[in-house]
Amino acid sequence: MPNPRPTIRDVARKAGVSHQTVSRVINGKDDVLPETRALVEAAIEQMGYRPNAIARSMARGQTRTLACISPNLTDFTFASVIEGAEVEARKHDYFLLSSSASDPESFRALVDELVGHRRVDGLIVINPYADERYEFIPKDFPLVFVGASAHEKDICSVSLDDEKVAYDATHHLVSLGHTQIALVTGPMEEDCSRDRTEGYRRALMEAGLPFDETMVIEGDWSATSGQTALQSFIEQGRVPSAVFAQNDRMAMGIMRAARDADIKIPSQLAVIGVDDMPLSSYFDPPLTTMQQDIPRIGQEATRMLLDIIQKKNPTVRELKLSAQLVARRSTSEKGGD
Repeated sequence: MPNPRPTIRDVARKAGVSHQTVSRVINGKDDVLPETRALVEAAIEQMGYRPNAIARSMARGQTRTLACISPNLTDFTFASVIEGAEVEARKHDYFLLSSSASDPESFRALVDELVGHRRVDGLIVINPYADERYEFIPKDFPLVFVGASAHEKDICSVSLDDEKVAYDATHHLVSLGHTQIALVTGPMEEDCSRDRTEGYRRALMEAGLPFDETMVIEGDWSATSGQTALQSFIEQGRVPSAVFAQNDRMAMGIMRAARDADIKIPSQLAVIGVDDMPLSSYFDPPLTTMQQDIPRIGQEATRMLLDIIQKKNPTVRELKLSAQLVARRSTSEKGGD
């Protein structure tokens, strides 16, 4: 049988002191005689004792644990944000607890459990304005929003620069000669959907093209909603020459609807999305998209949160990250092959 891991009491017996004295040595307290400290340190070295990090943190009033609350844990974007946040937390010897809440009441119960019982040192909240959940977030607790701008100045946030992303995507279509450009949005109660709609509007106006509300259809981020949106345009007999979908999944649904209706992409319909999901380059044809570094959003949010926990004033309280155009075969010059 392997030897059991030595405990603080084993070290105390070895050094001939109390376990409270060992604890004071481990935690760097000054009220220990030098010769006693030397005995304890020698015993720790000889026995290969490793202090329990969780117990030490709790003794100091910390858990060394962060929480990331997301609307769900299956969405590609949310999962990638959480992955980035977890990697960064580990670099700083923190554990990241990820959980989901699909409605305001479950969110409230989760926050009460995590914050009310001080089970974590700080919170990262993804998409806080998707519904009323933001009302239940304690403003005096270390907190960072992800995927939305903070509406209050004392809350830090990290997000994609959604307006510029949409502007660049729409400008790409305009530069290819498209003048009838439709938009399929995410849920319009979400900040990013509204910001991307504004970027689309601005690109059209700067190109001297009208903003036509009838060319805008609200989706729900799913491929099905993208498919339904294009089917709606087809039924109305007003198929645009290009569509900007506010995420890749809706773009995939649009491409499926086009294929079902024998509409050729890109010669009859150009399609651009946002995210650059891992399968975007495998679509038929490969999808042109705005590529964002999603894990970096989680990493930056964690860095910002740790600064708050450590009483450092973050140098940037609202960080917006850029995205890069990845041009593939789902877009081309109007009328091209």
